[in-house]
Amino acid sequence: MKYKVDKNQRPAYLQIYRQIKEDIVNGIFSFGEKLPSKRLLADETETSTVTVEHAYMLLCDEGYVEARERSGFFVIFRKNDGFAASVETRATHARFTHIGHAYPDFPFSVLSKTMRAVLTDYEEIVLERSPNMGRTELREVLKHYLARNRGMTVELEQIVIGSGAEYLYGLIIGLLGRGRIYGIESPSYKKIEQVYRAQEVEYEALSLTQEGIDSEALFSTRANVLHTTPYRSYPTGVTASASKRHEYIRWSGVGERFIIEDDFESEFSVSTKPEDTLFSLSPLDNVIYLNTFSKTISPALRVGYMVIPRQLVPVFTEKLGFYSCTVPTFEQLVLARLIESGNFERHINRVRRNKRKELSK
Repeated sequence: MKYKVDKNQRPAYLQIYRQIKEDIVNGIFSFGEKLPSKRLLADETETSTVTVEHAYMLLCDEGYVEARERSGFFVIFRKNDGFAASVETRATHARFTHIGHAYPDFPFSVLSKTMRAVLTDYEEIVLERSPNMGRTELREVLKHYLARNRGMTVELEQIVIGSGAEYLYGLIIGLLGRGRIYGIESPSYKKIEQVYRAQEVEYEALSLTQEGIDSEALFSTRANVLHTTPYRSYPTGVTASASKRHEYIRWSGVGERFIIEDDFESEFSVSTKPEDTLFSLSPLDNVIYLNTFSKTISPALRVGYMVIPRQLVPVFTEKLGFYSCTVPTFEQLVLARLIESGNFERHINRVRRNKRKELSK
C-alpha cells in the first residue's frame, strides 16, 4: 500500500478517505474486493484504528464500500464500461420511502438581528437595483462557501442569483435551448415537469431505482440534458449511489450533453462529510449546479442560485445577461451576512447533529 497522512494538513481520516476513494474509482480496488484491515491501515498511516474506521464509514455513507459483520469492508462501487444495469440496480421501482421536510426553523432572533444590522450598515443601498447576476457580496461568500463545504472551485462570473428554483429552471432552458430533450427522474418534484411543460420543451421521464436513475433508461433515452436530484430525490427519498453518480458523469461525456444538478436538501446530510456533488466530481465542465435557501432558512425566502460551467459563461452573458436579477438587494445582503458571519453554517450543523442523535436512538 502507499497511503500517507500529512499531520499538518486536513483531518487524517479525510486524507485516508480521499486516497482510498481515488483508488476505488480508478479500479485499484475492484468491485467485491476487500479493503485492508483497519489495523493494517492504521499501522501504515501511523494513525489509530478509530481514524481509519471513520474514513471507512464515510466510504460506506457515500456508497463506495459496505461493512460486512466479522469480515471487514468490501468495495460495492462498480465503474461499468457501458450502462447495462446490474441485477441489484434494476430492482423494483415501486417501494420508495416518500419523504417530508420537517426541519427546525432558522432562528428568528438571528435573522431579525441580521436584518437590522444590514439596514444600519447599508442604509439606502438596500434600495438600489441589484446587478443582473446578483450582488457581488452574496456571490463572493457563496464562492467561498461552495469551496469550503462542497468541494467546488468556481469563479464569480459562474454564479447567478435568482428567485427560487422554478425561475432558475427557466433560465437554464434559455441557456441550453428549447431544441434539447430534457431527461427527468420519475417520480420527481412535480414543479420540474410543470416548468418543462410550461416552457414547451420536450422531456422524457426516466425511471428511478433505489440507487438512482435506471441504467437501461439512462442508456436508451434520447435526452441530451439530465435533470437529477442526486442527494435526495423528492418525493421518493432516493439518494444516487456513488456508482450511479459516476455513471451520470460518464453518460454526459458522450456528445454535447449537460447535467442539471439540483442539490436539494444536501446540506442536511447526516454524514460527517458533505456529499460529493456531480459538479465537483465531473472533469467535463458540463454540470449546472442549482440550490436554494427555501429549506435551510425559510420557504418565504425565494432565493436560489446556480453555478454554470465555465464554457457557458460567455453564452449566458450573450443570451441572458440582460435579464434583471429577480431578488431584492436587501435579501441578498442579508443572506451574504448570514453566511459570512457563520450563522448559516452553525444552523445547518446544529440540524445535522440533531438528526444524527435521532438516528442513533
